[in-house]
Amino acid sequence: MLKTVLFIAFVGHILCGICDCLLSYSPSGRLDLKGALKSSDRMREVFKDYPIKWSLISIMLGVFAITMFGFGYLELSKWMAEYSQTASVIMYISAVVFLIPIVVHHIICGLVEWLYVRLGRTDEARETVMEFQKKTIATMIVGYLGLLIFLVTLFVMVITGRTSLPQWACVLNTLPLMVLLAPTKLPAKGNIAGAVMYLGLFILL
Repeated sequence: MLKTVLFIAFVGHILCGICDCLLSYSPSGRLDLKGALKSSDRMREVFKDYPIKWSLISIMLGVFAITMFGFGYLELSKWMAEYSQTASVIMYISAVVFLIPIVVHHIICGLVEWLYVRLGRTDEARETVMEFQKKTIATMIVGYLGLLIFLVTLFVMVITGRTSLPQWACVLNTLPLMVLLAPTKLPAKGNIAGAVMYLGLFILL
């Protein structure tokens, strides 16, 4: 059962990475979202050929993808109970704190792009979507705080040898994997790291 759920989580992260790419790319290439935030003209240029249906596909597919990898986080929490009830509870609570807000955050990210393009890429549309995203940014902050607590707990338990995993398996964790991926230009780094983590744990457990 554990291995099946870990594999489902691996696939979920792959699908969520595709959803991230749907929000980060257009037919002309990668969207310069940082540059787009600096001016209305730049934002209009960046989104001029963005297919609006991509954001809707990302929203819908992303909800299912997060649900899929969500089972992995909850199953790892349950697995940890064999070694530490305290760590298991921390991981379970932090997983829930991560998963619920992050679904909302993903929907917001897709909705912001959909609304901006649907409203004609005007200055008013830009101001509206940026205000909306700023006022809902707490979903991202709370979600990733939950993920951080989950990953730190898992890392500490593995590196201290308190689980059945070899200590070197502590690298099969989104945190150290993100450190390795950070200097690269790969898209969807968080989901790539998550996919590698779950694939590695699928093989080892």
